[in-house]
Amino acid sequence: MSGSMVQFPANGHTCDGYLSLPPKGSGPGLIVVQEWWGLVDHIKTLADRFAAEGFVALAPDLYHGERTTSPDQAGKLLMALNIAEAGKDMRGSATYLRALGAVKPKKVGILGFCMGGQLALFAAQEHPDVIDAAVDFYGIHPKVEIVPARVKVPVLGHFATRDKGVPLASVHALADAVKKAGGSFDVYEYEADHAFFNDTRPQVYDAAAAALSFSRTLTFLRKALA
Repeated sequence: MSGSMVQFPANGHTCDGYLSLPPKGSGPGLIVVQEWWGLVDHIKTLADRFAAEGFVALAPDLYHGERTTSPDQAGKLLMALNIAEAGKDMRGSATYLRALGAVKPKKVGILGFCMGGQLALFAAQEHPDVIDAAVDFYGIHPKVEIVPARVKVPVLGHFATRDKGVPLASVHALADAVKKAGGSFDVYEYEADHAFFNDTRPQVYDAAAAALSFSRTLTFLRKALA
């Protein structure tokens, strides 16, 4: 890993995060939101991957030090997460990035996976003054409500046809409602399982879907954050 842990103010307290800088030293900001496991090495590696593509990438620790490899414990951490506080941590992440000299232009995108995908969409909804675009990889969280009329920044979504937890019908209904309200929400489907982007989980990882969604994400972010 080429990044380092940093601390930044968020909602009156301090939040930790993993910051990775692009080779050329500057670029637009990008918040990388964790899955339900926490800020594990996989997420740090993804921040490094996006940094290598030209983004100043920050992965905030929304669990504040807790992480797990147990699905049962991950589910408990997900359900215990205070969504309002997590939203403020993500706002703090965006504010921190915007203040960095390395972030040029002063634009910040947000993306996340599983729990993080839904949180990324939520943060974009709640804080469009500091977040300029969002990418949702098969986002799911039962406590996060998305209000279509409040989604004002462009959104890109990646979803799996074999994902039983995120029905494609509900995905398209949300995207259509966002577009009907004047927003932008482009959806791509992949013949894959939930978490197809996570190459540390061989039972669900799909190399072709991961590569294609990564390429589409880079194209989307480079346009939205130019």
